[in-house]
Amino acid sequence: MAKKRMVVEMGMGTDLQGQDYTKAAVRALKDALWHNSLTIAPAFGFDREKMIIEVSIGVAKPDQVDKEVVKAVLPYGQASVDVVEGGLDILSDCKTKTTVIANAGVVVYLDFAEDAA
Repeated sequence: MAKKRMVVEMGMGTDLQGQDYTKAAVRALKDALWHNSLTIAPAFGFDREKMIIEVSIGVAKPDQVDKEVVKAVLPYGQASVDVVEGGLDILSDCKTKTTVIANAGVVVYLDFAEDAA
């Protein structure tokens, strides 16, 4: 396989009141994606579905992120989602709510060993 890194994007997302780690992760991924339009695959003669997309999410409680919900954000490509400890939790003044901050890193690859189609 001649997998080549083509794009790296970063994003941040929050859930201010709901303490929902998946919601914060989805918002972080959308933040990384929604600021661009990737034309890299067609520029090299590949269908967009051939893009290999690796998503890394950092949150304080990785086990509370639904990876399939995060993955569903991606409109095309062969995606994988990895969730690791990171991000940030901020406890409210009253100590009853937590603001959840998630970070996303998205790396897009093309496999030049495959025939472009």
